[in-house]
Amino acid sequence: MSGAGAPSLAVNGEGLKITIVASSWHDQVMEGLIRGAEEALLESGAEFKIVRVPGSFELPVAAQAALKAGDDGVVALGVVIRGGTPHFDYVCEAATMGLTNVALTCGKPVGFGVLTTDNEEQALDRAGLPGSHENKGREAAEAVISTARTLEALRA
Repeated sequence: MSGAGAPSLAVNGEGLKITIVASSWHDQVMEGLIRGAEEALLESGAEFKIVRVPGSFELPVAAQAALKAGDDGVVALGVVIRGGTPHFDYVCEAATMGLTNVALTCGKPVGFGVLTTDNEEQALDRAGLPGSHENKGREAAEAVISTARTLEALRA
């Protein structure tokens, strides 16, 4: 399982403003990812809002807008399931490189909660739903808060 060895992050999000930017494809998977991120942010004490975009390709531009508007971090959530064309490769690469570029350009954390799976079963197994083995929405939210705190310490 890909989650083996994942760190346990103690996170305090009090005083942080976070935006969850979530794609709209694959309702069931997205519901689990968003719920996991929301739960982690609520438990941490962070202030947050949710913004929806059409798909994973649109995540970077919305993430950039949230960070430029003053947010402390973004949790980017999406799912791309492999099909029979190269479209999967293009969307996955664009989302990954776009979100990486946003984080580096803005100097703020972007939690990568974009599932890139071979099939729907793999996506459901990572969505934090009942019976899932992993909760990538929660993990992405915890990573944003932890990284925001690390950046604060480095800049102090």
